[in-house]
Amino acid sequence: MAKDERQEIISEFEENVNLTKKQLEDWLQTDESKSVGQGEGESKGHESGRRIVGLLDKNKSDYTDSDIEHMKRVNAYVKRHLGQGPKGDAEDSKWRYSLMNWGHDPLK
Repeated sequence: MAKDERQEIISEFEENVNLTKKQLEDWLQTDESKSVGQGEGESKGHESGRRIVGLLDKNKSDYTDSDIEHMKRVNAYVKRHLGQGPKGDAEDSKWRYSLMNWGHDPLK
């Protein structure tokens, strides 16, 4: 992957993930966080959130190709999901909870 593309992915990730490491860690412990998502057992979004916590703890120079690929998935998910907002109040919606599992609070 070209250095420019890598930096673009990182920059987009930093814009999309608007929860701090602590906010995301705390959120992932809630029943609301665990109540949304797809997959058997732990949802993909919840698993992604745990991975994002680890990424927020890393120095940029330590990012692996796998880290960058996960950032790309986060960016794509957030972009896609933001276009599917709820018709009513978003604050207590599964839509918001799901986005928050991916590190993005649409109400921030």
